[in-house]
Amino acid sequence: MRNTGIIRNLDNLGRIVIPKEMRRVLGIEEKDPIEILIQDETIVLRKYEPADIFNGDKDNLIDYCGKKVSKASVMEMAKIAGIID
Repeated sequence: MRNTGIIRNLDNLGRIVIPKEMRRVLGIEEKDPIEILIQDETIVLRKYEPADIFNGDKDNLIDYCGKKVSKASVMEMAKIAGIID
């Protein structure tokens, strides 16, 4: 991680403003989902990108019952189930 020198205060609802330049550099637009993670004692914010619920793959995703699954996982499950070789 690198230090930007930017400091922001939380408002009374616990919100912060991510500077416009940072959002532009990261490709974050208004209403984009942001993922919030904890790493050791650090809060990490990153643009949310859907991923396969089984292996985290972000390519060739399909929507199944509101969940993202990669075609590779579907093929693997079909092999395990004996549907295909």
